[in-house]
Amino acid sequence: MEPLDAAADVHALIRDVLPALAPSAWFDSGTSEVVLPLGRSEARASSWTVLERCAREPRSAWPQVVDEWVREVGDRAFLAVGEMELFGDVRELLRLRIVPKLAPRDREGLVVVPAGDHFDAMVMIEHPRYGGPLTKARAGLLGLHKLGYVMTNTHDRELSDVSVHDQPLLPGRNVRVVAKPGSRYVSALLSEVDQFLPVPNEHGALVGVPCHSTLLLYPITSTAVREVLPVFADVVREMHAAADDPCAPGVYWSHGERRLTPLPPDAPHEGTGEFATLLRRLLR
Repeated sequence: MEPLDAAADVHALIRDVLPALAPSAWFDSGTSEVVLPLGRSEARASSWTVLERCAREPRSAWPQVVDEWVREVGDRAFLAVGEMELFGDVRELLRLRIVPKLAPRDREGLVVVPAGDHFDAMVMIEHPRYGGPLTKARAGLLGLHKLGYVMTNTHDRELSDVSVHDQPLLPGRNVRVVAKPGSRYVSALLSEVDQFLPVPNEHGALVGVPCHSTLLLYPITSTAVREVLPVFADVVREMHAAADDPCAPGVYWSHGERRLTPLPPDAPHEGTGEFATLLRRLLR
């Protein structure tokens, strides 16, 4: 049986048991969710999980499956109340952390959205003891739905005091370092590197994010990038290997509409591709 085939009967069972097991809760038919009031907020639990469980069981077992699920939802709501008391307004603790693209099994259950082709943006609860990645279940129980303010939180509370300085890489060639020692969120600036580059910046820049506390940038203005890229790549790789909080070991070319293209260290010697085309333009 498919889960949706069981929906009408299972939803009826949920309505039947709620008064006894969760008297303050109610079933929202429009969204197929159990709604549990939590102070001024509310927790919502989709019925899809219990529909899947019932679809795998004989009809005679459905009342017990529904009973167990409703109790489980109630227990999770109780934990959510505890977390609200622990965190206060948890929205104030939410941050955005950029990480290399996660495998499907690693992102399952987390509040994660793509950040381009090579990275993901992961919502975090910033707390020294009880923090960590925000799960979808935790977000639902804490009533966290629209999270557009998370990047603003990250900028205002984590990134307003990053340092920016130039450091010698080769004779006459500097790398720009954007850093905040000990931070877990400087990598969130990966999509905003243009603000740290000279204007105009026609050809983009080499970008490295060896650890979450540091971005390395090299504006591309001449064919000197041929000599810079292998050294830049070595520095990124060495910093990544030594980092307490490593991010990505590779080098990217930031260009166009905030695009990031991975570059192998021997990219200047390859005869095809967008980067090779750029080098030919610089040689004119």
